[in-house]
Amino acid sequence: MKKYNFSAGPSTLPEEVIQQASQAVLDFNNKGISLIEISHRSKDFIAIMDEARALAKKLMKLDDNHEVLYLQGGASLQFSMVPYNLLKSKAAYVDSGNFASMAIKEAEKIGKIEIIASSKQDKYTYIPKDYAVPSDADYLHITSNNTVYGTEIKTFPNTNIPIVCDMSSDILSRNINYNKFAILYAGAQKNLGPAGVTMVVVDKTLLGTTGRNLPSYLDYEVHLAKDSMANTPPVFAVYTTLLNLRWLDKQGGPEGIEKKNKEKAELLYNEIDRNPLFRGICVKEDRSLMNVCFFLNDEEKHKAIFDQMCKDANIVGVGGYRTVGGYRASIYNAMPLEGVQVLVNVMKELEKTHN
Repeated sequence: MKKYNFSAGPSTLPEEVIQQASQAVLDFNNKGISLIEISHRSKDFIAIMDEARALAKKLMKLDDNHEVLYLQGGASLQFSMVPYNLLKSKAAYVDSGNFASMAIKEAEKIGKIEIIASSKQDKYTYIPKDYAVPSDADYLHITSNNTVYGTEIKTFPNTNIPIVCDMSSDILSRNINYNKFAILYAGAQKNLGPAGVTMVVVDKTLLGTTGRNLPSYLDYEVHLAKDSMANTPPVFAVYTTLLNLRWLDKQGGPEGIEKKNKEKAELLYNEIDRNPLFRGICVKEDRSLMNVCFFLNDEEKHKAIFDQMCKDANIVGVGGYRTVGGYRASIYNAMPLEGVQVLVNVMKELEKTHN
């Protein structure tokens, strides 16, 4: 029986991607050998890596200054790699959620960090806006989508300071100017592919200015020079991410998938606002297209019932983050409208039978 996986990550992937990746593990391109057995130095895998980088550049419409890397260590390693490679005197950070806060803590170990805006005092229920970016900052770090709280930046800052963005949970979900960013990074397991690889987009013209003698793995220039293969890359994760990028290209790229994502989000948010048994968590203007967070108004009365109804409808992964509670439906690119409709139908049924 088909399950609808609303988990925040590792998350749902298109069925055709799962099938293609599974077949490649058994027998890659009818070569009589598994994908996970081939050498990362072989022509077969070099072709995979080259296409994965080129297709990402195409989908994001990146200029010649920007290059795509596939690294390991998740977004968590990028919390350190960014300041190691860019921070000289001071960096500006916006604290908009759990992972933004983690990025700040790691950067503070490396140099001077100024938190120029925060919504922490209001439990991260909105995106900070109308803040001033210091003219002497080496870069501005923002988090485009806050997975835990369900908020998303709709309009990016207009500044001459280089912008670094953690896009782990909304990369390639909408049509934006990706050339706007000095560095953007995203753990694949939320909206790109399986866990184990991180996509990093780097403006190579901004590198090599800190004067630091960096450990090789922490140096973006080393990875650029080696085409993302300074060490053995995560072969399966890169290949499956490539399959997912091909699928996204067939959906019309960011422009095409954005229309579908808006339709899914509108369907679910309209039910949350309409149904007297539920309420949203964050301010409406900052609601995420990817992570829809909500509460039951009477958990004592309805939680056990609603949870069982979701289970019976083959809905999984809708529990809220452990520090927030409630519910979180992650409706990433691969979540079909059908899955969102099933969840909405359960919410309607709860209202009808247990109000």
